[in-house]
Amino acid sequence: MKNAKTSKTKKKNKLALISVSDKTGLETFAREIVKIGFGIISTGGTLAFLKQHKIPARSISELTGFPEILEGRVKTLHPKVHGALLYRRADAAHRKQAKEQGIEAIDLVVVNLYPFAEVTAKPNASFQEALENIDIGGPSMIRSAAKNFESVTVVTEPQDYSRVLEALKNPGGKLAALNKELAGKVFALTARYDALIAEFLAGKARPRKNESRETLPASISVQCSKLADLRYGENPHQRAAMYERVSSKGTSSFPAQLHGKELSFNNLLDADGARSVLLEFNGPAACVIKHNNPCGVAEADTLSEAAGLAIDSDSLSAFGGIIGLNRKCDAATAKMIADKLKFFEVILAPSYDSKALEILKNRANLRILETQNIEETERLNYRIGAWGLLLQDADAPLAGREKEFVSKLKWVTQKKGAHEDRAGLVFAWKCAKVVRSNAIVLVQETQTVGIGAGQMSRVDSVKIACEKAGSRAWGSILASDGFFPMPDNIEVAHQHGIRM
Repeated sequence: MKNAKTSKTKKKNKLALISVSDKTGLETFAREIVKIGFGIISTGGTLAFLKQHKIPARSISELTGFPEILEGRVKTLHPKVHGALLYRRADAAHRKQAKEQGIEAIDLVVVNLYPFAEVTAKPNASFQEALENIDIGGPSMIRSAAKNFESVTVVTEPQDYSRVLEALKNPGGKLAALNKELAGKVFALTARYDALIAEFLAGKARPRKNESRETLPASISVQCSKLADLRYGENPHQRAAMYERVSSKGTSSFPAQLHGKELSFNNLLDADGARSVLLEFNGPAACVIKHNNPCGVAEADTLSEAAGLAIDSDSLSAFGGIIGLNRKCDAATAKMIADKLKFFEVILAPSYDSKALEILKNRANLRILETQNIEETERLNYRIGAWGLLLQDADAPLAGREKEFVSKLKWVTQKKGAHEDRAGLVFAWKCAKVVRSNAIVLVQETQTVGIGAGQMSRVDSVKIACEKAGSRAWGSILASDGFFPMPDNIEVAHQHGIRM
């Protein structure tokens, strides 16, 4: 009789549903929740993983009474799953219906979604493979669990396992607060996930019949994940943070910081500007960025030579700027920069050799950024304003398209440029392309000698560029990002000896 009484009063285990593609930390987590008193329901590969590690679990089919079908496409889309997640435990009518339908409450859901972004980021991924990695059951389950967060804990990231275990072992107020936080993460996750799929499918869509070019998408969703808070924004009274863009091509490669004090909002703007400049060049190139404009750009036979020329383009403005390099920074380049510039905020390069790092790290506060690679990845440019989002095609770099550019050159003057001038013309145009309008650039061979940027009047940009160049304006090539509406621009250029 004592045994019978004990069996009647024995508390029934709570249920946890686990179905994950990322099994990081799962073995430890699963063992711990079993100790707490959870029974585990699982699916497919996760179930096999648990059994392999001798962790007790039963299949989702045992819960639903229905087999997994269509190669696993349908397994958790069942009332005994979603009813178990959604019914309100405090509602008598809900409890009654759940009992009548034989629905067991599921109080813990551990699910992460098919790796759609990772799969579609692979260069050889097929369209069919991408489709098969669109998760249907996972988002449905975690949304159901999140909606009923007052009763259900939902975990979508392995890094939350320890916090969840702590809260489950000591319920009270901690669990309730954590459940609400985790529910918010779920809806942020599914919003990002759906947006990535929509972006991918929009990119794969065929142009409409008779369209000469692809139209821009009917809707846009830009998904970003917060990386860190910044000290402040453009000004000290503004808050700021940096976010990493997530797209169907995978997570963008954010630069790694190897040394120096924390990055500021303006540092990141200028680093992005440096990247845009460097994309224009095939050979060893360097640039100095100040207030999101280049004050010096150069291309040369060696990186150290390019760096020296870029700084010498406008050494006064280079002080306190950002140095960008498009090749691995070697010791000669690091020494060149350190000797020429007493103070600069950031250096940006694809990589660094050990000796270069040793030289650069002598400056305690210098921010050293490693980009891994400098390549164009975005097809579109976004700008968010008070009235909404502006969208345009990205202005693709000229690197690799120089022959095409030269073939389209037209001489509209009686005097024609010499063949040897063409390299300078192409270089000058590449530089004008990345300077803010009204943009005027003066170059000698493949070095800028004067830059006039961002003026309301184009002739003012010409005057500034000539003033910056000084005697080096004589015999230089001038590039403008727009036509000259008045002869005053030509007259100023002539006065300073600009030949083309």
